[in-house]
Amino acid sequence: MTDDNALIRPPQEVLDEANVQDWEGLLATAGADPVAFWEQEAAELEWSKPWEKVLDDSQAPFYHWFTGARTNIVTNAVDRHLTTARRNKLALIWVGEDTSKVRTFSYFSLNREVEQMANILRSMGVEKGDVVTIYLPRIPEIYFAMLACAKIGAIHSVVFAGYSSEALNARIDDSESKLVITVDGSWINGSVFPMKQIVDDAVKFSPSVENVIVVRNTGTEVTMDPTRDHWYHELARLPIAQGHCETVQVDAEDPLFILYTSGSTGKPKAAVHTHGGYQVHLSSTMKNCLDIHEADRWWCTADPGWITGTSYVIYAPLIRGATAFMAEGSPVYPYPDVWWQLVERYGINGMFTAPTAIRTLMRFGDAWVTKHDTSSLRILVSAGEPLNPEAWRWFHDVVGQRRCAVIDNWWQTETGAMQVTSLPAMPKKPGSAGKPIPGQAVAVLDEEGHEVPPGTDGFLVLKNPWPSMLRTLFKEPERYVETYWSKYPGYYLTGDSARVDEDGYVWIIGRTDDVIKVSGHRIGTAEVEAAVNSHPAVAECAAIGLPHEVKGNAIHVVAVLANGYEGSRELVGDIRSHVSEHLSPIAKPEAVEFVDKLPKTRSGKIMRRVLRARALGQDEGDLSTLEND
Repeated sequence: MTDDNALIRPPQEVLDEANVQDWEGLLATAGADPVAFWEQEAAELEWSKPWEKVLDDSQAPFYHWFTGARTNIVTNAVDRHLTTARRNKLALIWVGEDTSKVRTFSYFSLNREVEQMANILRSMGVEKGDVVTIYLPRIPEIYFAMLACAKIGAIHSVVFAGYSSEALNARIDDSESKLVITVDGSWINGSVFPMKQIVDDAVKFSPSVENVIVVRNTGTEVTMDPTRDHWYHELARLPIAQGHCETVQVDAEDPLFILYTSGSTGKPKAAVHTHGGYQVHLSSTMKNCLDIHEADRWWCTADPGWITGTSYVIYAPLIRGATAFMAEGSPVYPYPDVWWQLVERYGINGMFTAPTAIRTLMRFGDAWVTKHDTSSLRILVSAGEPLNPEAWRWFHDVVGQRRCAVIDNWWQTETGAMQVTSLPAMPKKPGSAGKPIPGQAVAVLDEEGHEVPPGTDGFLVLKNPWPSMLRTLFKEPERYVETYWSKYPGYYLTGDSARVDEDGYVWIIGRTDDVIKVSGHRIGTAEVEAAVNSHPAVAECAAIGLPHEVKGNAIHVVAVLANGYEGSRELVGDIRSHVSEHLSPIAKPEAVEFVDKLPKTRSGKIMRRVLRARALGQDEGDLSTLEND
């Protein structure tokens, strides 16, 4: 059982150093006038033209922020630092899976790399508003590529480096990308993952793709189509890559990126985020909620193919002028102390990771942590799914040595940045995501839209618009309204269930739609089922999420076999591998169960709640809508 009243107060040194010490005062002030608060936060950034209005809600739910203003996120993430002492400060430290491989970039040299990439993109006909798909692992070039797109006003679409060719193709075709940036291969636990081959298979039938830029990373031999493919290191030596590239000033509401997230249908949806409001929200949360300091070295372990990586690996630390740290490898290869070794070696001050990683490392025991000096750490952050109290305390007691602030938080791809968190100076409740950030308010509603009493489960909604919110779904405005704003008009429907306790702390329970969170990654049941159903042995199936000690949730598939096939351990393994190949290794089912028929309503809808209840040995509830045998 979770004790909702178990408050852990931050150490005095955290209180003394916190950017926000009067957290109650900030929440009260920002809550009283959110628009004024966000305007104040925006004033800390550079704009080439000021805004005429902070928030335009005249076309709600298509909100507009900082209307009339002109800016570019690169102006604030890179350009403005070049005229200060930060010019020669380290912007990025990168360490390979082989930790002897290290690359560093000052803000000056980062700018030079970004300009080079931007010049190359322009020479290939990429213009303002064009979509560029980025399929790269955690290497410095992903910084260059994303920032270069933003610099020239192009829209980047970063695809998680573990997705299959089919998943990549769907995202390329939907976005009508003109250009893809990838690598020959990436290192995963000592082996090479063939990313260029995956791109070749993905773009084979993608008419929009005109060019593919390939970064040499592993030295793997790959096939290069001379009419389409270009080695990045060769392009960088050409005159087209040289010289200054001006940062294009765009409207605050111009798109910066799209990022695909799983939905309750087979087609992933692409959230559209813009330059102006997104940079303000990142700057504010990095300062107030994550307590970044000028001299900090900041390590967010996420992949930029997920929103956590886009926001808090790439953009947020650079906007605040910190030193970003990126490591290519996993937390357990070659040994489960590699992260703590890197914290010690590079003096990391802030570390942001996922509950799955924390629980995985916790299982190896304390000694792998305590053998290293982790005293440089000041801020520990977890996001992606609820951090269970036992893992929270291990993170706090063992990794943080009871002197760090542990900050859990909740947000989504659609929100762009955190919405619920515990500020460093705020007392913490292990297992809770915290309270709404300054400028935000939440509610928990019942099915009819009434606010429920404290401690009662219900539908979590956001009450206020916020600067980093998605503006729409790419090419699908009707779906945007239907998905997020139709159930409770005026409120943003998160799709999560939650409760708020007597002290105002938010406790996230889980998804209410057909999305499974595996290791913090949102996987749509429809995508998993489509992959399973494409196996010749499967007639139909249903995917459900069940609790998992390490991953938070794991995918379980219940399948009906086609005529002529019989269930076996070999077939289970083959189906699991099939999903890994055709969707992603992270979507690989934990288990596959064969049944004669699936529980369905009379209208033919699969009743996944019944399957979930059966798997957990729980009451199956009302079966009145179940079709007759």
